[in-house]
Amino acid sequence: MAKRRTDWGSLVAGLLFLALAVAFVVRGTGDWEFNVVWVLPVLVAGLGAAGVARALTRRSRKEPAPADGRSETRD
Repeated sequence: MAKRRTDWGSLVAGLLFLALAVAFVVRGTGDWEFNVVWVLPVLVAGLGAAGVARALTRRSRKEPAPADGRSETRD
């Protein structure tokens, strides 16, 4: 089995959406009140953090091309 690297951008985005879903469920039960106006800035900041995480990990993943000019495909 091939080893796979962690996709940090997807992980951060997934946790962000999971946290927002939990916040809306808890808000719907009436146990916690928050202003919905804050959702958009939190979403933009969280997705920005996910984009930064993805960009930083993608930069470190780049491998040099083979010297003989052939492209390798990995499954």
